[in-house]
Amino acid sequence: MTLDRLMKPGFYTIIAAQFVSSLADNALLIAAIAILSVIHSSPWVTPLLQIFFTISYVLLAPFVGAFADAMQKRHVMFVSNALKAGGCLMMIMGVHPMIAYGVVGFGAAAYSPAKYGILTELLPPAQLVKANAWLESATVLSTIVGTMLGGALISTVASHIVARLHLPIIHTAADLAMLAVMITYAAAAAINIWIPDTGARYENRLKEPGKLVGEFANCFHVLWMDKLAQIALWVTTLMWGGAVTMQLLVLKWADANLGLSLSKAAVMQGVTGIGIAVGASAAAAWVPLRSGLKVLPIGILTGAVAVAMSFYSKGLFPAGSGIRVGPLFAPFYIVFAYPLMIILGSLSGFFIVPMNAVLQHRGATLLSAGHSIAVQNFNQNLAVLLMLGAYAILLTAKIPVQWIIVVFGSFITVMMWLAKRRRAANERSVDMHAMVE
Repeated sequence: MTLDRLMKPGFYTIIAAQFVSSLADNALLIAAIAILSVIHSSPWVTPLLQIFFTISYVLLAPFVGAFADAMQKRHVMFVSNALKAGGCLMMIMGVHPMIAYGVVGFGAAAYSPAKYGILTELLPPAQLVKANAWLESATVLSTIVGTMLGGALISTVASHIVARLHLPIIHTAADLAMLAVMITYAAAAAINIWIPDTGARYENRLKEPGKLVGEFANCFHVLWMDKLAQIALWVTTLMWGGAVTMQLLVLKWADANLGLSLSKAAVMQGVTGIGIAVGASAAAAWVPLRSGLKVLPIGILTGAVAVAMSFYSKGLFPAGSGIRVGPLFAPFYIVFAYPLMIILGSLSGFFIVPMNAVLQHRGATLLSAGHSIAVQNFNQNLAVLLMLGAYAILLTAKIPVQWIIVVFGSFITVMMWLAKRRRAANERSVDMHAMVE
């Protein structure tokens, strides 16, 4: 039986909605960084942009799970994308990007438990790895398109077009990019309307806000004490924190080591997404749910590859070396950087898809789908805050980007190795394979 026959009709509408929303997310980051450049912000403000976005996930974690469970998840996703569009409008109207990005983060925090939780409502456990592969592949494709679109919209060509058109409110290419992102979020909200009702209903805990924090703390404890969930939560938390930080680091690395502008560095970031799609597809084909934890060594390897990447630069090649492709001319150091980005992305995609599926299944078994995803988001985004904070401190101390990558890559490698040891210890006391049947 093919995957298409196994998936319910509404699944593809979810994938389409996720693609459009994620496309806007990735273009938004490039556009917001461009606005920071226009207003001449210091380099350390860039990670603060992501911190303002992420803090909503942490502060609202006790409540977004209940919010996602209290309403039909298609409605939650609609409201969330509308909030993101509102944040974009704020930036266009001149509100500081950090504040407006915080509004976008508010919408994103509510969107995430609905996006992942609806999969557990619509599909049986046996299909979660493949469903996650579809979701990750759509997300990755949107990452590629979104980052490249964001890069194109802030390019010199776009700046010349804006200058000639004399549009009201839109004064720079960054403003044009933000307008395009806002329209894309509006389109994602429209698609959310067509997602079918899964029929799942949960108790509306929003009527008892005083109890939500205690309930969240209990859910947090349940997942971390479970022998299987704690490993999946540990490594997805690390990988997510590292991935968001690396998203900014790649832009900085492409500038410092390869001499690329922000618009061209966005293409480099998009190429990484190709590798993630390859890795996610391979995981869907080769890694069943019960074997999800076997990919832990891939997490260790991913950190090591990131460390190796930090030393790659144009200084490794003779001046003027390049390769002709038709009328185009690209230096060797740029051409060879693409496979390196693809390898890093492939390892990440192959690792994260099975681990997400394991955590979703175990979390939905122990708790509700919405509460489980909210706990996952809290942990992952707390890691993001800590890593971005460390990144901002290292930038303030004027540490070269090469050594910042070494620090983060080494940290991920060591923590993944410790997770592998913990998994081996847990398996000596419980049958972890039986937990994912």
